[in-house]
Amino acid sequence: MEVNKPHRIRRGEPGYGRKKFKVLASEGGTTKSVMFGDPNMTIKKSIPARRKSFRARHGCDTKKLSKLSAAYWSCKAW
Repeated sequence: MEVNKPHRIRRGEPGYGRKKFKVLASEGGTTKSVMFGDPNMTIKKSIPARRKSFRARHGCDTKKLSKLSAAYWSCKAW
């Protein structure tokens, strides 16, 4: 798997049904596997109101996030 490139979790892979995406995150010499996203929700980031609401709810623009956190990758996807 490529480093810092999110991939969708497919059927049969560990985490399927619990999370939607996975990424092998690397920052400052540390590497960690991070899974994020709700598998039961559809992403409708093309709707501006939903995008704004998600980013405000999660504080994407206000906090400094580490690449090793699920919040960083979730905010980046939105």
